[in-house]
Amino acid sequence: MKKPKAPPPQQQQLSLEQALTQAHAHWNAGQTDQAERLCQHVLAIWPGQADACHLMGLMAHAYGNLEVAIDHLKRACQAPRVPAVYLSNLAEMCRQAGRLAEAEAAGRRAVAIDHMLVGAWNNLGIVLQEAGKLEESLTCLEQVVALKPDFAEAQNNLGNTLKRLGRLAEARGRYEIALSLAPTYAEALSNLANLATDMGDPAQGLVLARKALEVNPRLAEAYINAAAAELSRGRDEDALRWIDKLLAFFPQHPGALGVRTVPLRHLERLDEALETARRAVTMAPGNGEALLAMAEVLQALGRTAEALAGYDRAIAAPGLAVEKALVNKAVCLMEAGDKQAAQAGFELALERFPNSVSAWFNLADIVTFKPGDPAIARLEALLGSSVVQAQNDRTALHFALAKAWLDAGDPDRAFRFLHEGNRLKRATFVYDSGETERWVQSIDEAFPAESFTPDRLAEAARLAPEAGPVPVFVVGMPRSGTTLVEQILASHAQIGAAGESTALSRTIERAGPFPALVGALTPGDAATIGRLYLDQVRPLANGRRMLVDKMPSNFLYAGLIVQALPRAKIIHVRRDPLDTCLSCYTKLFTREQQFSYDLTELGRFYRAYEALMAHWRAVLPADRFIEIAYEDLVGDFELQARRLVRFLGLDWDPACAAFHETRRIIRTASLNQVREPIYSRSIGRAQRYAAYLAPLTAALATRGGTVVEANVAETEVAKPAKPAKRAPRRKKDVVA
Repeated sequence: MKKPKAPPPQQQQLSLEQALTQAHAHWNAGQTDQAERLCQHVLAIWPGQADACHLMGLMAHAYGNLEVAIDHLKRACQAPRVPAVYLSNLAEMCRQAGRLAEAEAAGRRAVAIDHMLVGAWNNLGIVLQEAGKLEESLTCLEQVVALKPDFAEAQNNLGNTLKRLGRLAEARGRYEIALSLAPTYAEALSNLANLATDMGDPAQGLVLARKALEVNPRLAEAYINAAAAELSRGRDEDALRWIDKLLAFFPQHPGALGVRTVPLRHLERLDEALETARRAVTMAPGNGEALLAMAEVLQALGRTAEALAGYDRAIAAPGLAVEKALVNKAVCLMEAGDKQAAQAGFELALERFPNSVSAWFNLADIVTFKPGDPAIARLEALLGSSVVQAQNDRTALHFALAKAWLDAGDPDRAFRFLHEGNRLKRATFVYDSGETERWVQSIDEAFPAESFTPDRLAEAARLAPEAGPVPVFVVGMPRSGTTLVEQILASHAQIGAAGESTALSRTIERAGPFPALVGALTPGDAATIGRLYLDQVRPLANGRRMLVDKMPSNFLYAGLIVQALPRAKIIHVRRDPLDTCLSCYTKLFTREQQFSYDLTELGRFYRAYEALMAHWRAVLPADRFIEIAYEDLVGDFELQARRLVRFLGLDWDPACAAFHETRRIIRTASLNQVREPIYSRSIGRAQRYAAYLAPLTAALATRGGTVVEANVAETEVAKPAKPAKRAPRRKKDVVA
């Protein structure tokens, strides 16, 4: 604030009471300079006078000087008979600064002094909500609506706490009451958007977020909830645009910065994500969500020790990030190969948060359930309760229970849960099997045999970049053994691993619609695609000669890989069709595999995939493309592993035979399996469950009634993390 001028002589003659009365009048009239001069006049005569300090605090808050405002309010609240409203305002300002312990102490003092002060109960309820003390928050906010039922903001805030408690239907009712009292209440519209996304309707969530922004174009949480809706649909670029719109006018918003790291991670723009996370932590050093965002980026970068330390900081911070930080820390340990510590981490999360679906889901993936295991009964009780209402959570519990009952040897129960879990997931998106099959067929047609004549390949080699690692693409269907092949190769001293990188698909998408772009693609254009891809993945090689990219769906781009990256090698991993498809059907993927949640659609996609692989088999150069059957790899491991290494032009490395001992970060759905020595127990697994797979078998069958030959690959660790979103908007009561 500006340094106040000395009051004129006539003001110096005012009594303190008159000066304070006039100061409030000027403040209420928007005449801040006059109000401030009068307060300074009072404080010069009576240092620490509570009313003047309080008004100075309100003015500092209005100017955006939060720490100065808190300092003034603290002095005001030292008065022996401090009004409750002063303490309530101090609570709200401390909350805004992230100082939740101080906010709670001030809020509790306020309601103790005046049990009927609605604003004090409201502010305390919000503070307790952010501190994760949800039952106490519920009590406070129920007191508010009891005192003032027509208080729209309180109804909205009560809805927020109910939502945090998982009582989604009740939360919706409170938001609707708030809107009935105030039809253009933007915060309630935004919160309904957040709720719709959680309930599995992100399209409606986006509609409601837009409505909130029509009412209040500067409502930060509405932008964040719009981004959450886009993230829920896998639209990372769109989510990023929503967050960047918010940051354009509020560049230091910690919540927006934290959320921005999510699409950046998905898009593999990790350096930018790290810089964004650092900004978030700088703006809110003690904020659990900012600390969580930083740890997630460090985990994505493979900086495991730093990520684990970051999760510990988020766990120690007050607020609502603790549960997710506990679960993510355990996932980080699991990715790093410390299964025992990961299991202990999930169990710790469940000690503190017994209803944590993410903890249950991930724990189910790494333990083997036995008949009569009490954990199964706990999972069923959780699913049967009213505690879990979000559709993503209910879906995850169905998959966890299916895994548990398969382990325990009860396929009837397992497939009841599995079919329902897949049905719930399938209901969240639009997918057209026929359209997908036609698109895959168009890829075949875009790359006829003449696309790979010696002259064309020589021209591609002439234009190709020489620098950088030699890419090795391990492709196929999800769950076919691609992670195993990657782990074998990445154990070699001269081979690095990129994991399931989206760099190739994103580079191609930026060039134009695929495969339509192929018709106009010159050799120079193809070389540019190859160069851009290598620029993105080169750091992941860490100086090694070769780099494995095991994104399974890169089988779609095999023809373009040969044209754009002439040094690249392609390894196609195949597995029995029924085993492959069953394994897909039992997994809730992190990345969208939209074909895998309906048995008929899964079979149809497999047939389209197999037809495309038959085309690649016929037209791609033999020195660039090789196939390996998962069953052969398991049956004669060293022979097949040596064959793969020889195909890459490398000498055998004994470390490849001890692949399960290789310590590196793995983020696929098979991360636990590939840390074990080779085993054959999954071969022919689907035959045991044939009675439950009739639609799949029918879809896989050819006209002659035989089952088509199989191919394939895997995908990311399935963590049912909810789309990142900001805590719902609250009404903030700072009262003059």
